[in-house]
Amino acid sequence: MLEESQVIKVRFEKLAKLESMGIKTYPNDFRPKDKAKYIKEKYQELSPEEIEKKTQEFVVAGRIMAKREMGKLIFAHLQDDTDKIQILVAKNELAQEDFDFFKKFIDIGDIIGVKGRLIKTKTGEITILVKSFKLLTKALRPLPEKYHGLKDTELRYRMRYVDLIMNPKVRELFRLRTQIIQYIRDYFISQGFLEVETPMMHPIAGGAAAKPFITYHNALDMNLYLRIAPELYLKRLIVGGFNKVFELNRNFRNEGVSSRHNPEFTMLEFYEAYATYEDLMKRTEELFYGLALEITGSPKITYQGQEIDFTPPWKRIEFLDALIELGGVPREVLFEKEKLIKFAKEKRIELNLKDPRIGKWWTKLFEELVEPKLIQPTFVVKFPVEVSPLARRSDEDPDFAERFELYIAGKEVANAFSELNDPRDQRKRFEEQLKLREIDEEIPPEIDEDFIRALEYGMPPCAGEGIGIDRVVMLFTDSPSIREVILFPHLRKKEDL
Repeated sequence: MLEESQVIKVRFEKLAKLESMGIKTYPNDFRPKDKAKYIKEKYQELSPEEIEKKTQEFVVAGRIMAKREMGKLIFAHLQDDTDKIQILVAKNELAQEDFDFFKKFIDIGDIIGVKGRLIKTKTGEITILVKSFKLLTKALRPLPEKYHGLKDTELRYRMRYVDLIMNPKVRELFRLRTQIIQYIRDYFISQGFLEVETPMMHPIAGGAAAKPFITYHNALDMNLYLRIAPELYLKRLIVGGFNKVFELNRNFRNEGVSSRHNPEFTMLEFYEAYATYEDLMKRTEELFYGLALEITGSPKITYQGQEIDFTPPWKRIEFLDALIELGGVPREVLFEKEKLIKFAKEKRIELNLKDPRIGKWWTKLFEELVEPKLIQPTFVVKFPVEVSPLARRSDEDPDFAERFELYIAGKEVANAFSELNDPRDQRKRFEEQLKLREIDEEIPPEIDEDFIRALEYGMPPCAGEGIGIDRVVMLFTDSPSIREVILFPHLRKKEDL
């Protein structure tokens, strides 16, 4: 830290010296016209002689990433938002004072603008021979040295700006994230869906089972909840006559953090009138297959060393069958609580015995025993109604819901169901949930009466789905942690960085 402090001290001194000389150290009057990547792509194949004949002047701005002096020559790498390009500051091309200025005052990390023509060095590198330059931003802190990026993973997340400067792969990852989201948005618009925006602050927590963040609105004199999910508002829009709606936005859940969870995360939710969860399975296959082709040119990707094939149709398995066939839970144990408790203990899985819902116990066993084994895209269908309070009951088996969850690479990626549109059944399920509030704090603390009222006006039969965008980006960028695909993930406080 002492060495870095000394560097910072020297740079502040340089800044003061420049300002005493009347030089503007943070001007905003330089306009780049060219990009490093496109210059290199266009001229890389030309010979030095062919490039020498080019008289065009290029104007580029960016950050100095490397600098080396060789007598009367100073080579540097300039990085803009597309790539790095070499620049050459030659004593015989500039006035003496300009050459000396670059040598003395321009440091690695500084942002400069340059003008000059192209040359090709003996090593075949496209280079801008600088005719003039201008300091645009003086960097007062040094960049990391001796390696490309930050080694400390947590420090990378905390100082993402430095991570982005040093690591082109990270910059490319977030460009790819934007491309993925744009493809998803374009897909739904092309299918006749209307993109909408619903409230981020809700008067009642609901729409999913999770602990909410609570804030306070001074003017309204009331508590508000950062939304857990937009579901109940999107369904209100179905009631209102919009038959196809989707929203791409943030959700907030006041829960733990892990490689799969961040307190705020991006979700896609879409609802389609006169559709069932079966229809949404087909739509989901189509969406991911098209996305894979768009991003990789193939229906197959590699995630953490495992090949994932998005070619439809995908495997489907019923929830209880998955517990039996993949989780190893004996069929005769499933409906006998004492035997189920004994089985869980043998597997060292802790069940919440205060919760009387056997469906919650099954879900815990599923998460531990089945989920990690679902590598290829798999629809797990027919979840228990008691853990699916907003889903329509199956006509064949009313204890189970017309619901699926999509698993890929051992992760839940999507959750969908045919929507419950009977207000009487919905009220009953909300009331049954509320009785369990003392043993499950994720249950909403009150019934959303306005949502019930909306259902009473009549919601057409429909189906809805939520897809975790961050987890989709993890898959398509081969990222092991959700923090890799969120620009500024939440971390515990850390002093004296």
